[in-house]
Formats: sequence, structure tokens, C-alpha cells
Amino acid sequence: MTHRKASSRFDVPVTQEGLDQAIANGSKRASAGFRATAVHYVPAYRVLLFSLSDRSAVALPVSNYPEISALIDQELHALSLGFGGSALCLDTHDLHMSLAGMVEASQPLMDLAATLVAKNNGKKSSAAKSAAARENGCKGGRPKSVLAALPA
Repeated sequence: MTHRKASSRFDVPVTQEGLDQAIANGSKRASAGFRATAVHYVPAYRVLLFSLSDRSAVALPVSNYPEISALIDQELHALSLGFGGSALCLDTHDLHMSLAGMVEASQPLMDLAATLVAKNNGKKSSAAKSAAARENGCKGGRPKSVLAALPA
């Protein structure tokens, strides 16, 4: 684990370079994780619809979350996003729920996420994998698998 000593830099003047670096760091942080751009309550289905930056959306049923399942429709309409789009908030109830935690509570969404991660990891190629493929190519390709004869 890396330890860093906190430093107080209240008297350091702000430069354009420092400002550009802070903006770049903020952009990296903002793009990490699940962040919604809007939240809408759909009373006909009793779901919360989270809009994402690419105009796609995720619907999560209110009944899956004990923290919000007892809220009335008026309170559910008052829900808002906080913490840069990473949390669901209701100030009148001092409620702050992580969107990533809400998605994690849905087993089908977690199964989908695991499938996507596995698919993306399967596309990765290492130097060893590339060398093995070249070696097999020099030998005429992947060796044929030999099936053992079944006893009669």
C-alpha cells in the first residue's frame, strides 16, 4: 500500500497548467463507474428509470430496495441524483443510495455484467498468447484433438 503525507498548499497560486491538470483529473474521475444523467419514477410499473449519457436507460423496481419501497409516489417523484450522478438522493429523508450498489443488488444485472467482463477479457491478447499462435501457425495450425475410442 502506498502512503502519502497530506500537504497544505493554500498559498500556491493557481496557474493555467494546474487548472488544466485539475480538469483532466476530474474528467477521468467522472468517467469511472456507473453514473446516471437523470432519474425518473414510472408509477405505472413502480420502477426508477436511470438515464445514461448515451441515451440508454436502466429500470430498477422500487420493490427491490427496502430503503425506498415504503415511499409514496410523491416522494419517489422527488428523488434526484447526487454525487455526480452516482447516487440516488432524497433530502427530506436524508437518503443517499449508491447506484452501483443498487445495480449490484440485481442478480440478473450482475450476471449480465459478468458476461460482458468475460467477453471483453477474452478479446485480450498477451505476448505469450501471440507467440503460441505464431508457433502453432508454423506447425500447420492448432493440433487436431484425438478422441479416445470408447470401449465396446
